[in-house]
Amino acid sequence: MGTLNFLLPRNLDSDELRELERACVAGGPDNMPTPTRVQIRGEQLRTQRSNDESGYLVAPWLIPGMGRLMGTTATLMERSAPYHLLVELARGKINQMRCQAADWKAGGLQIPEELNQAIRNASLAFGRSVTSGAPTETSTLAMDALRLGYGAAEQLVNTYIDQVFQIRHQRQPKLDTQLGCRLPAGTSDPSPALTTALKQSCNAVTLPFSWCEIEAEESNYRWARYDALLNWATQQGFAVSAGPLIDFSSIQLPAWLWLWERDVPSLSSFMCKFVEATVRRYRQRIRRWQLTAGSNCATVLGLTEEDLIGLTYRLADAARQVDPSLELVLGISQPWGEYLTVRDYTHSPFIFADNLIRSPLNLSALDLEIVMGVEPRGTYCRDTLEVSRQLDLFALLGLPLRVTVGFPAMDQGDPDADPELRVGASSWKGAYSAERQAEWARTFGRLILCKPYVQCLQWVHLSDAQPHQFPHCGLVDLRQQLRPALQELRQLREQHLK
Repeated sequence: MGTLNFLLPRNLDSDELRELERACVAGGPDNMPTPTRVQIRGEQLRTQRSNDESGYLVAPWLIPGMGRLMGTTATLMERSAPYHLLVELARGKINQMRCQAADWKAGGLQIPEELNQAIRNASLAFGRSVTSGAPTETSTLAMDALRLGYGAAEQLVNTYIDQVFQIRHQRQPKLDTQLGCRLPAGTSDPSPALTTALKQSCNAVTLPFSWCEIEAEESNYRWARYDALLNWATQQGFAVSAGPLIDFSSIQLPAWLWLWERDVPSLSSFMCKFVEATVRRYRQRIRRWQLTAGSNCATVLGLTEEDLIGLTYRLADAARQVDPSLELVLGISQPWGEYLTVRDYTHSPFIFADNLIRSPLNLSALDLEIVMGVEPRGTYCRDTLEVSRQLDLFALLGLPLRVTVGFPAMDQGDPDADPELRVGASSWKGAYSAERQAEWARTFGRLILCKPYVQCLQWVHLSDAQPHQFPHCGLVDLRQQLRPALQELRQLREQHLK
């Protein structure tokens, strides 16, 4: 059994210890976690897993000025002496930042002296932490190195974004990338004021075609509100996509479907029938369809991992039978594979996508769902360097990426959201607020839009004033007031997109 031990700083409070229980060991070619048993006894953290292959620790920590973020150590070997947790987290971040700087520099990135100095300062601070003898001093110095490492990583990514945009705009003053928003299922037409704001910020929208609403009763389809919403979107000049057609979460599935739990042939028949009916009705007006969301990590209807892969394949085949020329998109939730820490899956998100891409389905794109700060379906908060590296990883699969993003504007309960989802304990640069959501939208929106392989950036849903999936992630609040994040998206579009 693979075991790693870590020394913790003294006097951690109960919240910090509880967050550390999320730690896991990751590794392999796609850097994914494995099921990990975490024990905290006194001032030591122990991780155990069933195999003893090399790997690294993934653990959350509160970084001054950055928030409580998920970070990683460098690759570690088993040994009897415990590692110092903060030293190893600092080593991992600074190593990651320096390696990425070298890779980007080799590709032509011009690194200004200010950034070079920040990298040196972080490296020197790490050197001081590993040569310190006193445990208390080591923790203080390692924390300083960790803070400087994250700061230098942020500077590095901002430099990269600026230079990539500069190069791309020399070739094309306004980029073709889509910037959109997913409309709430079955919503009425947005008000004139919201329509104007949405048209200024977005050049695309996505209609979700929620199965649980359209076919609330078996074989009884209700299309009227979707017809009206599609008419509205077309009249406003938006590029229209659709989906996910099947969202593998409990609340998004029709209640009657649960009568067929574990009956895979029947479930497959019902799902394919809905996909065929929807695509056939709208295929002349909508050409791009996201087939699924959450199929790589679902735990519904008693479906196994192999069942989910087979269902995803059959759904794509059903859509192709209606119209072989459609653009089909595969949705991937939790691209960092958080769900792998609690269940023994065979396929990571990366391998799940790779297997389906290699099938004869001829997929057009992948949709990565990055909704930070929401659990269990979302992603623990991470910095821009981690997100950049994850996007680059999935780009290796050779398909364009569509990225669905979201971030909560508050952390209270949300009665109109999926009751299984809640705002998590992580944070990004402070407490959740509308202003923090806007800053997150600007920071990560710039990063995603600068990537040449990104086909579309879309916000996870428009309004919290209507039933929705992810808590408090809307661009419109419960009182139907526009949140500042919508203005940030508008500025991104004005600066970079058509």
